[in-house]
Amino acid sequence: MFRYILRRLLQMVLAFFGTTLIVYALTFAGQGDPIQALAGERPVTPAQRAYLTEKYHLDATGVGGFFYRYFDYVKNLLKGNLGESLTGRNIGDILQQAWPVTVRLALIALAVAIIFGVSAGVIAGIRRASIFDNSTLVLTLLVLGIPTIVLAPLAQYFLGVKWQLFPPTAGSDPTLYALLLPGIVLGSLSLATALRLTRASVAENLRADYVRTARSKGLVKRRIVVVHVLRNSLIPVVTFLGVELGNLMSGAIITEGVFNIPGVGFNLFRGIRTEDGPLVVGIVSVLVVVYLVSNLVVDVLYAVLDPRIRYE
Repeated sequence: MFRYILRRLLQMVLAFFGTTLIVYALTFAGQGDPIQALAGERPVTPAQRAYLTEKYHLDATGVGGFFYRYFDYVKNLLKGNLGESLTGRNIGDILQQAWPVTVRLALIALAVAIIFGVSAGVIAGIRRASIFDNSTLVLTLLVLGIPTIVLAPLAQYFLGVKWQLFPPTAGSDPTLYALLLPGIVLGSLSLATALRLTRASVAENLRADYVRTARSKGLVKRRIVVVHVLRNSLIPVVTFLGVELGNLMSGAIITEGVFNIPGVGFNLFRGIRTEDGPLVVGIVSVLVVVYLVSNLVVDVLYAVLDPRIRYE
């Protein structure tokens, strides 16, 4: 296990540098005039342009200039310095304020997927071809067919504005209740996928040979499902949910934008819109680390759920 974790950590280092290099190249290669994009319609004085150009090495052009700026960024990143955005704010301070909001939102979405998705998937897998099974399959198909950019405004209008069950917007300092509706919206796609994945896994394990052997020994159905079927069925579900946690933290751009939530996704969208390259690269670099760590934790949990799994 130790050798496996060490090998995965080395792979994570390569994946991190490869990903940040690609993101850095895509961010700054397609960038027009970031200084003017930041100023909008206001004119930029030559003194301001010269200061920002020198500070962010925007005068370094060509392949050599690109790698100079990238290695300068990596050097500061290894020191824990994410740099400053084009607005002059420290990116670390921006993330420090935004992370707690996004983490709470992602945990609410993940809890919705686990509580409702996995539970309903287990019931649907046990009661195959029942009314409950067919109804959940139809509902999850509808949810998967509606993108978040459509689902979020609909939920905001009906549940927040028309029926006033939830606050329509979260505001600058959102409470847990204010994050409940956007958390449900964010976790709806995860819920639908987790439900269908759990249903398929439970149904497949119920037809396995070890289940027939357990029944022949006289074990009650509840013990067979809880002790044997559920444990084996959770392996692909845990894989999905672990990876999905990283996706929820990075994929909350639309949800945070619609509900006016000052999280990581909201700041990332603002950085893309204003062509703030340092802010975009800094946020994406942190999200890459979160995604890689969540994948490592999931792989290690395999051995906990199924002792037969061994890493060489």
